[in-house]
Amino acid sequence: MAGPARDFSAAEEEAPLLSNRFVYRLTVVIAILALLTTVISISGHWFGQRIALAGHTDSTEEFLIRIGQDKLELPANTIRFRDQRRAGMAERVDLYLTWPELEGYSADLRSRFDDVGQSSSLIFLQLSQSTMSRDMSGRLEPIYSKLFDGAPQQAAFGLTLHRLRADSGYGNEIVLTGRVAGAPDYVVRCVLPAAGERATSGDCQRDIHIGQDLTILYRFSSALLRDWQHIDAAVRLFVENRLAK
Repeated sequence: MAGPARDFSAAEEEAPLLSNRFVYRLTVVIAILALLTTVISISGHWFGQRIALAGHTDSTEEFLIRIGQDKLELPANTIRFRDQRRAGMAERVDLYLTWPELEGYSADLRSRFDDVGQSSSLIFLQLSQSTMSRDMSGRLEPIYSKLFDGAPQQAAFGLTLHRLRADSGYGNEIVLTGRVAGAPDYVVRCVLPAAGERATSGDCQRDIHIGQDLTILYRFSSALLRDWQHIDAAVRLFVENRLAK
């Protein structure tokens, strides 16, 4: 009886501590874990970038977009919303640009787009097919002037301030006008900040006609009113230069 027992013990002593099957399984598990680690690292980096961009893109790929009778070639990083970054027909396109550079989103300019405290240095544009025969300057005499309340007041930067009647439907907005040599008067509507308050990123708005049938509604901070002439000319030129022939 003792003989077989000794043989069995000897066999156990001679057996490897790790069987081939166990080693194979361990190798597979390690390989899977390594693969998962790599996937997590890559996806984490990808998601991290997506979160950091927060809907922005630094791509300068151009999209040919048609709005009504007008076609525009617009860089992706100037288009504000992700679902509008595509070629083809569109009812409208929303853009955002730095001032005074008139550039879209980039890593170097990230803080200008992400920091609310710096958003007053952005200009927001909405491009759409014209629904009115007159732009804001053209509506001055037939519409806005009929709603003025009281005498005009001289404002800063060569502008004239007009208050609107309480029943005008424009709330606490005011109208600012400015003389432009050889062109209709400049007209912009604003909600000016109260004393001690900061201007917001889009408390002034103006619309102009351009191209065949395109309206540009652009918004900017009242803190930039000192540049009203330059902003108006720059916005017009920016869009004109992107009209496709």
